[in-house]
Amino acid sequence: MATEIAIVGDNFMHPERFATALTEACGTSVALRSMALPWPDEPMEHGYTQTGMEGLREYQGDPDELVRFIADAPILVTQLAPVSASMLERLPALRFIAVSRGGPVNIDVAAAARRGVRVVNTPGRNAAAVAEFTIGAILSETRLIRSGNEALRARDWRGDLYRMDCTGRELSEMTVGLIGYGEVGRRVVSLLLAFGCRILVNDPYVQLTLEHRADGVELVGLERVLAESDVVSLHPRVTAETTGMIDAAALGRMKKGAYLINTARGPLLDYEALTMALESGHLAGAALDTFAIEPVPDDWRLLDLPNVTLTPHIAGASVRTVDVAARGAAEEVRRFLRGEPALHPCHPPKTGAAI
Repeated sequence: MATEIAIVGDNFMHPERFATALTEACGTSVALRSMALPWPDEPMEHGYTQTGMEGLREYQGDPDELVRFIADAPILVTQLAPVSASMLERLPALRFIAVSRGGPVNIDVAAAARRGVRVVNTPGRNAAAVAEFTIGAILSETRLIRSGNEALRARDWRGDLYRMDCTGRELSEMTVGLIGYGEVGRRVVSLLLAFGCRILVNDPYVQLTLEHRADGVELVGLERVLAESDVVSLHPRVTAETTGMIDAAALGRMKKGAYLINTARGPLLDYEALTMALESGHLAGAALDTFAIEPVPDDWRLLDLPNVTLTPHIAGASVRTVDVAARGAAEEVRRFLRGEPALHPCHPPKTGAAI
């Protein structure tokens, strides 16, 4: 008898992509049913704003509607559907949840563990996309692509951008510092090597690969990354240690005229301090894809600054990301059905630890 799988996709992680991957991985041993959420056309919600959804950071979907849809399916595959403690009480048949994202922040993992429900995720699914986007963001700032584009759209031919005292700099003459050396950080380093720049990395929890060490990449302290880099690019996870790590003091330690790139997570930054650093000219520019509040408020001062590139949290969005995530989730389902250990099991966070 085929095992029922409830698929809750959206307008990025299409249910059809999940279904195709599951069929390829599991064959006729599964019976699939799907629904789609309206993200990203409609924003996500946050667990701290809704009664009964505590323990969830961000999600989309009405809990009652989702409980009715999942019903007695033992397996759920999703990207954004919430599964809270109260929902789990109404889903006694649920045994396995595959989340097609880097962190299962839409699932109460602790509550799931208490009920014997296994949760897995797909870390690194968008690492290549974010790394490529990061290079584009760096070039947008250092080679004045944003400045030239915005001026020309305003019918202003900025010939002065060719002046020696105004024009941009090549990466080959610059030092680029990365904070965080995980899946994305390592890929960014590999891409930067082709430009011939000096590369500094700060991450107290990992060592450089042998290849990157041989290529001259340096693992250094945070102070050196801030003080010596012409471009600082952020790639750490959000934890209690990294939240707000780029504050006024950190920005003040950066070189005058440097650039800051954030394609990681909004909570890493103090946005008021960054705004002041950009307004004062201490930083030449910044490129930001993630924010502390999303969507950003209409009256946010950053929206009006001329020296910042802003994008709506799209660094990880690519067609390949969808396929990698769908195949990763499907492989986890296949392993569960065959009694094999999960590749990426999710464990309840330790008391006081960030998710």
